[in-house]
Formats: sequence, C-alpha cells, structure tokens
Amino acid sequence: MFSHLMIGTNDIDRAKTFYDATFATFGGPQGIVDPKGRLIYVHNGGIFILTKPIDGQPATCANGFTVGFAMTPEQADAWHAAGIAHGGSACEDPPGVRNGTPYYLAYLRDPDGHKICALHNYGAVQ
Repeated sequence: MFSHLMIGTNDIDRAKTFYDATFATFGGPQGIVDPKGRLIYVHNGGIFILTKPIDGQPATCANGFTVGFAMTPEQADAWHAAGIAHGGSACEDPPGVRNGTPYYLAYLRDPDGHKICALHNYGAVQ
C-alpha cells in the first residue's frame, strides 16, 4: 500500500547521525543526502525519507503518529540503545513483550520528537 514514508526534521546532519546508528543495528544502510537535501534510506524494499519542510516552517512531530520498523527482539534492544546513545529518548514502557500480545516492542523519540518503534511479531510467519 505504501511507496515510502517521509517525515520532517530541523537538522539533517543530526537526523543522519541518529538514523544511521539506529538502522545499523538491523542491517540497514547509511542514509544518503540527495541534491535537494533530503536524507534517504532504502532497505528491504522500504523507503524512509527525512526532509526540512518545504514551506520553510519548523518541522514538528505529529501527535498520535508512530513509525514502526520490523526487526528481531535482539535488534530492537540494540536499536533502542543506539537511539538513546545518539540523541533519542526513551518513551512508553521499556523494550519487551507487551502483556497479552505476540509483540516485542521498543519505543523511542528521535531528536525531532517523532515517535518511532521497533516491532517483532512472534505470531507472524517467518
């Protein structure tokens, strides 16, 4: 259904430091900055883009919006630690299985305040 996901950032260099470190934990590539100044990641058929807003206004995070990345529980733990070490902040419960669900989840806020999530679904076909 989705071709890509794009979110705003106020600092491309800061975003690159954060996302390069967190994506490396699950085998993702380093981001590239295109000629228009957008930071682009392509991995396993997904495209994730960060950009300064084209209207010139500051980037803000969306209330109720979460970006989720699929990975193993071990990768999620490493992702969470790398995020904290590179300018992110923990949010919600600590990484782990949520009561009564088949999901292993870890949540962070990136340096711009976007809520991001690592998710492993134990019930998914591997």
